[in-house]
Formats: sequence, C-alpha cells, structure tokens
Amino acid sequence: MTTEADRALIALLREDARMPTVELARKLGVSRTTAQSRLERLERRGIIEGYGVRLSPDYEQELVKAHVLVTALPKHSASVEAALRGMPAVRTLHSVSGNFDMIVIVESPSIRDLDRVIDDIGALDGVERTASSIILSTRIDR
Repeated sequence: MTTEADRALIALLREDARMPTVELARKLGVSRTTAQSRLERLERRGIIEGYGVRLSPDYEQELVKAHVLVTALPKHSASVEAALRGMPAVRTLHSVSGNFDMIVIVESPSIRDLDRVIDDIGALDGVERTASSIILSTRIDR
C-alpha cells in the first residue's frame, strides 16, 4: 500500500524522473534523507521498477503511430508476446478481450517503416490475423 506522500513523490517523478533528490525533498516539504528513503523503499518494493524518457511533443508529432489488433493462434500468445517485445517499434502491448487477443501500439518515423512493422507483426509465427488503424491525432493524453 502506498501513502499519500508516496503518491506525491511518484507524481513528481512522472513530471521529471531525473529530478534531484534535493529538489524532490524541497517540493515534498521533507528532508533529503526522507525523500531518498521513500524513493529507495518504493524501488525495493517494486513499485518503481525503473525510469524512462519522455519525448518532446515536436519529436512525438513526427512519428507515425498505429494500433495493430492481433489475433494469435491458441497457445501461441506467449511466443507472439516475446517476439513483439523484441521489436523496437512496439511501444505498448495490451492483452484484451473480444475479437482480438492483443492491441499493439507501434511508432515509426514514416509510413513506409510503419507498413514494414505491421507486415512483420502479421508474419510472426502464431499470428492468425491483424487489423490496423493509423492514429491521426491524440486528443487526450493523461
């Protein structure tokens, strides 16, 4: 269970994962030692597994993104997931209910590259079918 202070720390890290501990402590109104201890505890408990990169809106806007819906043959989901993990263009993978088994969010620098990525996903051993939708714009991103 996380405390309100833990959630506040996590919120600050979501804004800037490279924020120095001294700055985190100042914004939280606690000592540097307290902030560092909370951070280490969240890491030990596996609540914070790592730190990431947030790309600039200008760079993000240049990428071509798509949702690729995937139906995997029975008993092949794990191998399809493993193959998708190895594809750099894959940003997110959701397991879903309904007519498809997975929704894969992919990003590429061009339509040509996106076309290749979608073909590569469809060619994976165990993929029965795919359907794709190119994302034209993102209206809400929380």
